[in-house]
Amino acid sequence: MTQVFDLAANSTRELNQTLQRANGGSAIEQWRVVNPNGAHNLAVGLDAPSRVEIEGHVGYYCAGMNKYAHIVVHGNAGPGLAENMMSGLVRVTGSASQYAGATAHGGLLVIEGDASSRCGISMKGVDIVVQGAVGHMSAFMAQSGRLVVCGDAGEALGDSLYEARLYVRGNVAGLGADCVEKSMKDKHKREVEQLLAEAGISGVDGAEFRRFGSARELYNFKVDNAHAY
Repeated sequence: MTQVFDLAANSTRELNQTLQRANGGSAIEQWRVVNPNGAHNLAVGLDAPSRVEIEGHVGYYCAGMNKYAHIVVHGNAGPGLAENMMSGLVRVTGSASQYAGATAHGGLLVIEGDASSRCGISMKGVDIVVQGAVGHMSAFMAQSGRLVVCGDAGEALGDSLYEARLYVRGNVAGLGADCVEKSMKDKHKREVEQLLAEAGISGVDGAEFRRFGSARELYNFKVDNAHAY
């Protein structure tokens, strides 16, 4: 049975306390949150396999620190969506603002619209699938994980990239420091198609994507560059 929580009559703190009470419970609780009206910090710190549907737009840091929960936002999301996410699934049916999935360690983040700048900044193992485009400096200092972009990517994609794997179907405005295009092999095509399937996106061929990764030139100190320090 789905339980309804009305944010027009209750506070954000009351919502999060209510959702967090499910932590450690054996039953999967299902929630429908109405009247979010762009409120910040909704459904943060969840640590149980609950299912939360938010009916409307949300503000800053929705679904932050998520662990195990399945959270769907039926609308757009403000900055910091799913920041430091550990596991579970976070889906936004609209678009997301800056630094979606920042520092996230695991799980799957799906953005059905566009994502603004710095999507996946410092990502540490999360999988991010964006059905639209991403803004400039996406995957900046990304350490591990995978970013799949079905649309275009802005300037400085993958700047100071470590070992995350980036796949872009559309145009790339420019690559950041140490980010280079790499060959797209059959195993990479299968990887993209698997992630698209997990994100619920059909009708897109993995062979249409280009792969980007680290040139690994920033890993080691070079004596020729000593004057710059």
